[in-house]
This record gives sequence, C-alpha cells and structure tokens, in this order.
Amino acid sequence: MKFTSNVGSIDRILRIVFGLALIVGALQGALAPWGWVGAVLVITAFIKFCPIYAVTGLPSLQKK
Repeated sequence: MKFTSNVGSIDRILRIVFGLALIVGALQGALAPWGWVGAVLVITAFIKFCPIYAVTGLPSLQKK
C-alpha cells in the first residue's frame, strides 16, 4: 500500500523536534504516558504521511 506524501518540510522538522522532546520527557517520567505521542510524530515525519491530514484534507505539503 502506497501513501501519497502530505507532510511538508517545515512540518517534518517540527514533528521531529517536538516528537523527540516528548519522547525525552516520557523517558524522564515527566510526561508519561502522553510523551509517547512523540513516537507517532517522529514516525509520521519519516514516512512523510499523516493519517489525520489525509482524513481532513489539510496537507502541509505544497503541490508543484
């Protein structure tokens, strides 16, 4: 199954930064268990696809 990319470059960078921050918070016990949402952000950044964007039709990727 192939997904169409719908996450732009700036969005990807923000997802990685905030996702890693949430994961670190979870590992330190400050944000557990909600900090593990950061893993979802990092994964969606790397695969360039966000299911929520697909459902709502709001991609952050600009079409050329």
